[in-house]
Amino acid sequence: MADVLLLILSSPSGAGKTTLTRRLLNDKTITFRFSVSHTTRKPRTNEVNGQDYHFTDEASFRQMAEQGLFAEWAYVHGNYYGTSVAEIERAKGEGAGVLLFDIDYQGARQIRAKFPDAVGVFILPPSMQELRTRLEGRGSEDAETIKRRFEKAQTEIEHYPFFDYIVVNKDINVAEAELRGIIYAERCRRSRRAGEAEALLPKP
Repeated sequence: MADVLLLILSSPSGAGKTTLTRRLLNDKTITFRFSVSHTTRKPRTNEVNGQDYHFTDEASFRQMAEQGLFAEWAYVHGNYYGTSVAEIERAKGEGAGVLLFDIDYQGARQIRAKFPDAVGVFILPPSMQELRTRLEGRGSEDAETIKRRFEKAQTEIEHYPFFDYIVVNKDINVAEAELRGIIYAERCRRSRRAGEAEALLPKP
């Protein structure tokens, strides 16, 4: 896994991590791969099965979980979400430079427990009022779901100390630039480049 940077993006619903993820995936200078999660929630209008999520039913999801096929999974906002082991193995086989995880803090903890070198970034909204406005502006969920997501947001934000970096998504372009800076810095971390340095030294 040394050649693949595992980058976890997490945030309260509506803070913009999915938009930032899509922007990064359009970058041609770094080989990104998006870790497509399984979920039992219904797809939104613009979501594509197998591209945004693997949409499945609860019985199938629970069976996968019982068989140990998930690297992480959690029950969030009334639905199950999980990252399959196969997604991570596929990224290793294809030589992805960065494997992006769009997951909540529960999933982030499970990934970090299995892969300590994974890098966690927490995306914050500029204010709670702006978060509410964004949730309401999506137009894809009913009022009860929006209320539940908004109330859950503060609990999710309380877990920010677990993450390595924080990006405040006030301006999407600035947030994207900060996120890219984190990626470039992490790829140059000594522990990731030590092998290249050692290869230049004379052998005993």
